[in-house]
Amino acid sequence: MSWMRFAKDLFDGRIEQICILSDLERMKSEAEELRQLHAASTTESEDTLSAKTKKERFDGQSWDSLKTSPFYDILREHKDVLPDEIPAELPQDKGIQHEIDLVPGTKYCARSSEGDRRLL
Repeated sequence: MSWMRFAKDLFDGRIEQICILSDLERMKSEAEELRQLHAASTTESEDTLSAKTKKERFDGQSWDSLKTSPFYDILREHKDVLPDEIPAELPQDKGIQHEIDLVPGTKYCARSSEGDRRLL
């Protein structure tokens, strides 16, 4: 799912809820940083952020930086489901939707974004 698709689904109400785990102090500092970025974005684009700023933001998401978080133990417990590296964007939507008929003896069917169907 692309970011555009995610935003559209969120806006259209197809996505009802998102859960973000973070501590209060970090949320406050990130909110202030976003306010500053938004104020600066009227004159600069987001791509003009320095490499140092991007590196500092990335380092702020490391396991070491989370040690003071109250969620650290829970996150470490579920480390196996978290990615080692967070991609810059979601993978491109390939437009394939899978439908499974839960009737005995039927075959699986995949449908492309154009509406074409094929048996798998």
